[in-house]
Amino acid sequence: MFWMHGGPAMAEAMPDGSHMFSCRVYYEDTDAGGIVYYANYLRFAERARSELLRDMGTDNTRLMRDHGVMFAVRECTVRYREPARLDDALQIHTRIARIGGASFSAIQRIERSGRLLADLTVRLGCLDAEGRPARMPAALRAAFEARTERHQRAEGH
Repeated sequence: MFWMHGGPAMAEAMPDGSHMFSCRVYYEDTDAGGIVYYANYLRFAERARSELLRDMGTDNTRLMRDHGVMFAVRECTVRYREPARLDDALQIHTRIARIGGASFSAIQRIERSGRLLADLTVRLGCLDAEGRPARMPAALRAAFEARTERHQRAEGH
C-alpha cells in the first residue's frame, strides 16, 4: 500500500506583518462532488487566526488561563470566488485591519496557488469568562499594532 503524507499544516509571519497559514483540503471538508462545503472556509479561516496567535507567542488556552479572556466572532462577511477541491493545498493570508480596545478586525484571503478562492472580513470581540466584553491584554494589543504598522509601511502608508 502506498501512503502519501502532506506533512503538518504550516504557518509563517510575512515580512509585511501579515500571516500565512497553509493547509490541505481533506475528504471530510468536501461535499459528494469533491468541492469544499461553504461553511468549511470559516473553519480554515479560524485555524489561520489561531495559528496567528501562536505565531505571536500565545494561544486561545493561554489567553483564558493567563488573562481570563477569549475571542468570539461578532461579524463575518465572506465572498466566495472559486471553489476549493479535494486535495487542494490552500494558503490563508490574514491581515489585522483594525484594533480596538476590546476588539479587532481581520481581512483573510483563502488562495490556491495564488488564485483567490474566498475572502473574509471578520470582526472579533474580546470577552471575559462570563461572556462580557473585556479589554484586550496590553501585550497582545501591542503585538497586533506592530503587525498592522509593518503592513502599512509595506504598502507605503
